[in-house]
Amino acid sequence: MAVVDVSEELKSLSSTMESIEAVLDLDRMRADIAVLEEQAAAPSLWDNPDEAQKITSRLSHLQAEVRKAEALRGRIDDLAVLFEMAEEEDDPDTRAEAEAELADVRKALDEMEVRTLLSGEYDAREALVNIRAEAGGVDAADFAEKLQRMYLRWAEQHGYKTEIYETSYAEEAGIKSTTFAVQVPYAYGTLSVEQGTHRLVRISPFDNQGRRQTSFAGVEVLPVVEQSDHVDIDESDLRVDVYRSSGPSCNPRDSDFMVRITHLPTGIMASSDSERSRTRNKVTAMNVLKARLLGRRRQEEQAKMDALKDEGGNPCGNQVRSYVLHPYQMVKDLRTEHEVGNPEAVFSGEIDGFLEAGIRWRSECHRPSICSSVR
Repeated sequence: MAVVDVSEELKSLSSTMESIEAVLDLDRMRADIAVLEEQAAAPSLWDNPDEAQKITSRLSHLQAEVRKAEALRGRIDDLAVLFEMAEEEDDPDTRAEAEAELADVRKALDEMEVRTLLSGEYDAREALVNIRAEAGGVDAADFAEKLQRMYLRWAEQHGYKTEIYETSYAEEAGIKSTTFAVQVPYAYGTLSVEQGTHRLVRISPFDNQGRRQTSFAGVEVLPVVEQSDHVDIDESDLRVDVYRSSGPSCNPRDSDFMVRITHLPTGIMASSDSERSRTRNKVTAMNVLKARLLGRRRQEEQAKMDALKDEGGNPCGNQVRSYVLHPYQMVKDLRTEHEVGNPEAVFSGEIDGFLEAGIRWRSECHRPSICSSVR
């Protein structure tokens, strides 16, 4: 790479970094960190465990964001020195090191730029993810479980806390449905591009004739509800059921059971069996129900906007991504055309490329009714 080309490239990287820093507003983030650090140091912090968790999670996230931005700025500044050394010493090894670092910095900058595109009303929220088996019988149930593992492994790789609220297992293999939370800021904005129908094509391990099977699973992503959302629910509109593994229990103890809440006017349900406390499970189920009702309200508002604009639905329908294991190996996003040839890596949680491509696609299209997958 010619010296003049390197100089222009470094200027471009520095300019992009300045734009990112402006959008992130690092000074505001540092001020927020100072406030959160003071709150985290309060002796009474853990008197309210849920609030304490929110404070420490938000603090950890902001600190990581600032450190990442500062480190990337430092790497961009150091690149100029590294290229100068390579030029002065006429050293091929130093130049190769500088060019490799330039490529790494460019990739890291692209990833950080995606973060600045998460500016929607609810993008900064934590996320509730619901996965359900759809058409395809036992293969669909097995596929739904693979997707659950994929998202949980992705979160684990990034150090994000997750909590499984409820899982309904299928009789032969896999799961009928599952609901879990990804408890980190911007989880909703990041994962919301996953919402829709996912399709798996493979030789079914459950077919004794070894035939190819196509199965489907649905992914729903909702923002965690906050007090400011004003999701009001009349208690008379709710039915609360308590279940044991053997079915409804007439005399439930305050442990070892699932609570299911049904919103009678809409038929929307939410359940939780993540805790050994009936009270805690009811609180969790209620939070999930509120998130689903908020999602329904947003859908209705969006439908009205679409009607006024006379816009159609998603040109790809509900389908978001295809996972093909036979006759070839490929995972492809049907909206962004992003694809990889290693399905096993994707199922092991390596989905950042799909998430980044989806966020950029959504930002560029500027039309939520078309960019968003139908719920």
